[in-house]
This record gives sequence, structure tokens and C-alpha cells, in this order.
Amino acid sequence: MVIQQPSNQIKLTNVSLVRLKKGKKRFEIACYKNKVLEWRSGIETDLDNVLQIPNVFLNVSKGQTAPSAELAKAFGKDASTDDIILEILRKGEMQVGEKERSAQLERVHNEVVSIVASKLVDPRTKRVYTSGMIDKALDMLSSMAHQNPSSQPPQNSNSNNPSTTGTPATNEPGESKPRPTATWTGVSTTKSAKSQALDAMRALIAHQPIPVARARMRLRITCSTNVLKQAVKAPKAPAGGKDKDKDTEAGGGDEAEQKAPGTVKDKILSFVEQVESQDVVGSEWEVVGFVEPGAFKGLSDFVGGETRGQGRVEVLDMAVIQED
Repeated sequence: MVIQQPSNQIKLTNVSLVRLKKGKKRFEIACYKNKVLEWRSGIETDLDNVLQIPNVFLNVSKGQTAPSAELAKAFGKDASTDDIILEILRKGEMQVGEKERSAQLERVHNEVVSIVASKLVDPRTKRVYTSGMIDKALDMLSSMAHQNPSSQPPQNSNSNNPSTTGTPATNEPGESKPRPTATWTGVSTTKSAKSQALDAMRALIAHQPIPVARARMRLRITCSTNVLKQAVKAPKAPAGGKDKDKDTEAGGGDEAEQKAPGTVKDKILSFVEQVESQDVVGSEWEVVGFVEPGAFKGLSDFVGGETRGQGRVEVLDMAVIQED
């Protein structure tokens, strides 16, 4: 005897639900796993590869489709089924299984570790660390943060190395308020991998579970020779005490400004950690060298402001590392 199966029955397997509450009703669509995120990020553009069935449901598990009257009431009479599906895809909340959530978390974690490993180096050798070493260092920070949130991870003995840059745990001289200390508690699926990688680098640099520093940038700075020997005006001294002001008045108004730190050329070279080449071509002076990423903005601002358009900074390499 042949058992007849309902011809209109659709079994939804390997399903990922996207839900959107509109008005007083909750609407659902059935999608393939992993495809919703790809569609939202622009990787996937074909809805046929995203939707398991191009219908809007009130309850996918029960196979209860949404009546046209309910859809018109919630989304408007002029809204087509495709428009409604697109709105649910864009704004809806995605429900995923535990396995998919774990896989997504692992993908983000691996991407964060990969980014960090390509941007940080050993300050002594300028060589990059392996992804495994970066992973262990981040795991150390995460464990410390979860075990005792109020305590700070122990800093490596090389944390005072002048080659390292980052958010220090202690105050700089003259600062009245303590700086916030970077912490790391692990990856999340709610933030981009790039953003989390920056947080991870700040935490590693601040706490130094292993000696790390940002890989230096390789820059080309060009400037007109006309402005190279001009003196750099130092910022005015803060009006901290009356006695200083009196001394300044007695000495003359020109002394209201502190002693100039040097020429434009001297100031530019003070940003460069290591000069690779330096030359004068025609009426332009050119220097190629390595700069710490944290000094890049200050250098760019100085060249742009002090030279009045007669100088420029070009990035030749975002992260220079020592190859084995």
C-alpha cells in the first residue's frame, strides 16, 4: 500500500529564522544558515540563495503563513512580498543555533588574532609573533579580566621599553586624572573584527604579557627647502604663576614664547625613528624613514600646518616588519 504524502508540505531543515515585530504581530522568514550575514555584509546578493522559501510566516515551525490582510495592516497596502522580506532581512533579529553561534564566534576570533599578529612586533627584533603566541597572550589577558575584574594583569618587565606605544596604566607627569587602562575580555559577534583587533592591540601594548609594539610605518616626507630652516614656534607657556609672568614682562614680550625647539627640519626629523634616506632634489627636501604609528597624526598635522602646504607626508608601508 502506497502512503500518500501531502503535496503542499514543505520541510524546513538547516533553518535560520529572522524575526521582526511590526505593530502587534511578529513576522518570520526562513533562511539558510550563514547566508543572512553574508547578505547583510554584501557578499551574497541573490535572495534565492538566502531564503529557504519566499514567504512571510507568523510561525515558521508550524508552517503558519502570514495572511495578506495582516501584512497589509503592518507594512502598508502598497508593500509587496519582496519589499516585506527585504525589510525583515534588514531590520529583523536573527535566531541562530548554538553550533552556528560558536562557529561565528570562532571566525571572528581567528580574524581578530590574524589582524593583531600582522600589526604587532617584538620591539627588540622587529619580528612578528605567530598567531598562536598572540592567541595565548590575549587568552592570558581575558582570563585575568574574568577572574578578577578589579585587578590589572601583570606587566612584563619590558613594558617600560621606549619602543612600545599604547595606553599606559600610569599617569604621565603633569596629569591629574588617571588614564583609563585598556582591558581585554574576549571577542564578540556584535562588533567588527577590525574594531576588536584595535582593542586587543591596545590591551596587549598596555599590559605587555609578552613584549609587543606596533609595527612601524614607512613614510616619505617632502618639504620645500625654503621653509626647512625656519624656526618652529613653541606653544606659549601656561600662565601658572604670577612670578613667572613678572619675570617674562621684565625680560620682554618676546620671551612669552618658550625657546623654539629648533627648525622645521629638526622637528620633522624628531618624529622619524630611523632615517632610511635623505636627499635634496631641486627645491624639495625628501626623507624616507620609519615612524611609530602613534606619531603619524602629530607629524601630519605639523607638516600640514607649519609648512603651509609646502610639505606632504606619504605612507609607503602601513606596517614594516623584519622578515626571517
